[in-house]
Amino acid sequence: MARYDYRCTSCGNVFEVEHGMTERPEVTCPSCGGAADKVFSASGIKFEGSGFYNTDQRDSGSCTNATSGTCDCCQG
Repeated sequence: MARYDYRCTSCGNVFEVEHGMTERPEVTCPSCGGAADKVFSASGIKFEGSGFYNTDQRDSGSCTNATSGTCDCCQG
């Protein structure tokens, strides 16, 4: 089960509802009983560090010392 934020179209109240990802329930506001819409927001994922690109899938011609260290294809 996942938790989703919903905003009431009548009173503006924001609240959470827990339901499955494939479910599309008709959600009503717990305060006034009005219809509510799902609130979409940016993801909290942040990719940092020097090793992120080391796992990229690339063809053999795109190898560089900066991303993979010493390698045979670059004679580096």
